[in-house]
Amino acid sequence: MHDQYINSNQMYNNENSLYTTIFMSYFTAQDYYTISREFPTGKGFCDIAFIPFNPIHPAMIIELKFNKDVNTAISQIKEKNYPSSLELYHGNLLLVGITYDKDNTSEDYKHHICKIEKFVKE
Repeated sequence: MHDQYINSNQMYNNENSLYTTIFMSYFTAQDYYTISREFPTGKGFCDIAFIPFNPIHPAMIIELKFNKDVNTAISQIKEKNYPSSLELYHGNLLLVGITYDKDNTSEDYKHHICKIEKFVKE
């Protein structure tokens, strides 16, 4: 998806470019999810939230970080209690942290780390 929608390798390692890649990867998800960028959580904003129309699909909270450990992104989701911002949603939730190296702009360097944790919101 990144190679298809982001034309410049120089733009690879930044949050907007990564967000666009994620958004386009889940483009077909619009039939199943409301997708919100910078979703307000009461204690900040999560980078991307996928809120399903039907709870048979898991909600997703995605936090993007640059030059950080992937656990930092997951910790932020938990410490700021982002799941509580999905007031009307109950059920399976995926906490997703994605990190990238903002300082490495080499054309050959396209390295991200992703960590996904399952969570059940009562």
